[in-house]
Amino acid sequence: MGGKQKTAVSRQEQLPAASDAELRGLDGDIAALSAEVTALQQSCRRMEAELKDLNGSLTTPEMAREIEELKKDCAGYAEKLARIKSATNHVTPEEKERVKSRQKLYCKEWRRRKRMATELLDAILEGYPKSKKQFFEEVGIETDEDHNVTLPAAV
Repeated sequence: MGGKQKTAVSRQEQLPAASDAELRGLDGDIAALSAEVTALQQSCRRMEAELKDLNGSLTTPEMAREIEELKKDCAGYAEKLARIKSATNHVTPEEKERVKSRQKLYCKEWRRRKRMATELLDAILEGYPKSKKQFFEEVGIETDEDHNVTLPAAV
């Protein structure tokens, strides 16, 4: 446990003595330099924030390419809008409503007929000795599910 330590001591008489006026002057210099350091640090933080913003934004060539792409998109949309406006096959609200009501009627009829067929088939299958799948194969019945068809939701 015997470590050695060295200690340095300066001799006071070698340093020139400073007067109170000199010390106050040095304190003033320190305060002024501290204020300058604080101002420079704030300026540095502002510049770093500005640099971060600039690094996050597009460069001039990138911005030019982006503008060109947006102009092409805009021209394409304008052309599409012009085609739509010039089209003569617009669907009137009355025709749209008529189609919707017919679809509703057909779906209602589809549900009714499917329910009737299911009830009839269930009645037949009560006395049938084989499985439902075998019965459907023998008779040749195809279901909506066989063709991945689903009845639209009620409107």
